[in-house]
Amino acid sequence: MEEKQNEVFEYYKKLVKTHPDVELKGATMPYTSANGHMFSQLNKSGIIGIRLAKVDREQFMEKYNAGPFESYGAVMREYVAVPDDLLKKTDELKAYFELSYNYACKLKPKPTKKKKQSIG
Repeated sequence: MEEKQNEVFEYYKKLVKTHPDVELKGATMPYTSANGHMFSQLNKSGIIGIRLAKVDREQFMEKYNAGPFESYGAVMREYVAVPDDLLKKTDELKAYFELSYNYACKLKPKPTKKKKQSIG
């Protein structure tokens, strides 16, 4: 399984690089976020999930025969699992990655967690 995850991770990094405003985050569970909202993730099973608005999600699932995305045994609301055969088609997938980014940017911003100041 680790070999598959490494291969998928390389495709994921390539996808993220298609968007100049997006940074890959997460040391153990790679993900992207915008406006305080995660919008893509690579789970420990080696599957990429992207977050889409309802109409885009439905179109994606129908076009690619894709299912919902699961992480840690739970179905992640608003996410679709990227099929393996689409991973290699970065040019095709980047359009959905852009839709995902734009969707996250339209959500109400989440407040950032402030670091605690030390006393002394």
